[in-house]
Amino acid sequence: MATKTSATKSPGHLLTEKELLAMPESDYMNAAQLEFFRNRLKELEQEILANADTTTENLRETQFVPDPADRATIEEEHALELRTRDRERKLLKKVQQSLALIDSGEYGWCEETGEPIGLQRLLARPTATLSLEAQERREMRQKLYGD
Repeated sequence: MATKTSATKSPGHLLTEKELLAMPESDYMNAAQLEFFRNRLKELEQEILANADTTTENLRETQFVPDPADRATIEEEHALELRTRDRERKLLKKVQQSLALIDSGEYGWCEETGEPIGLQRLLARPTATLSLEAQERREMRQKLYGD
């Protein structure tokens, strides 16, 4: 029985975070890295959609509770769940936009400066569209001018 000597050499192998970070800068946003982030974004998309389905089921299970305090607790839990899903709905849009950027070859590059966003930043926030410096400048402008 043959064994693989290196998992990175097998076709269709997804990189680990360690393998991703070990690659030279010249490999930035190569096919393997793009596939890594496509997979990460697809997993996030599926998780958000599954959470939405769970919320729908939870809200369908209407409970009649005669105690006003219990009813208020249930209503507050539903409101919190709906706020969470609203944030996830916005994140889902960003995830889908990031997947489109992968398809167009623009993923991983700052939309403001054209510079690399950076692997560390994309690992922390796969939907980032700005480099850390550009994001900091944008936040400073918003703070100063209320943009």
